Amino acid sequence: MTANALPRMPPAQDLGGPALRTFFKLAERWDLRIAQQRTLLGDPPESTFYKWKRQQDAMLGRDTLERISYLLGIYKALHILFPDPAQADAWLRKPNQSALFGGHSALDRMLSGNVSDLFVVRQYLDAQRGWN
Repeated sequence: MTANALPRMPPAQDLGGPALRTFFKLAERWDLRIAQQRTLLGDPPESTFYKWKRQQDAMLGRDTLERISYLLGIYKALHILFPDPAQADAWLRKPNQSALFGGHSALDRMLSGNVSDLFVVRQYLDAQRGWN
């Protein structure tokens, strides 16, 4: 590899299994209902969602991988900000007076269905960590 060449990224199909396995562990930690899980994943058809849940391996589209990436970043940021795992996981459901949340929880914002809302929550948490 030359000095200016970028490292080869694994094909998206190579990321599907690890991404799904991690997502379902995260969903369990956050005690997410099925409807919430589907929304966070971009509302895949029920049959697709249950296949993913059963097999925890699939070729995922870019949108789904991006969503899972934001969710993992949110999880990581929370566990850095709040060393107590229970407190970190509970933060998502607590009302937040920040203008970004308007008194609602971060999870409420994330469940709008828009990938941009996952980005906003991730960006907010990164700013709280001083990564802005």
